[in-house]
Amino acid sequence: MNLRYLDDVVTLQQIASRCVGCEMCIEVCPHGVWILNDNKAVIADRNACMECGACAKNCPNEAVELESGVGCARLMINNVLFGTSSGCDGHCYR
Repeated sequence: MNLRYLDDVVTLQQIASRCVGCEMCIEVCPHGVWILNDNKAVIADRNACMECGACAKNCPNEAVELESGVGCARLMINNVLFGTSSGCDGHCYR
């Protein structure tokens, strides 16, 4: 089963200049968001991120930033502001 979060709503960001290639983000990520490229971690599948925060909490150089758990709320706000539809019916808020 290929579990996915919501596309284009995650807050995950990387500060590449801080990455030393320790691979902690790769090791702790439950969805394979990260890969190693030229001895540095890079985001391979941003939309697979579920914003658990494990990568950010385990990065020794604070090279990862995200607002843990805000993706769903951000999606709902974007839908209202931009008149888009994600297929999400807000069932998690009921």
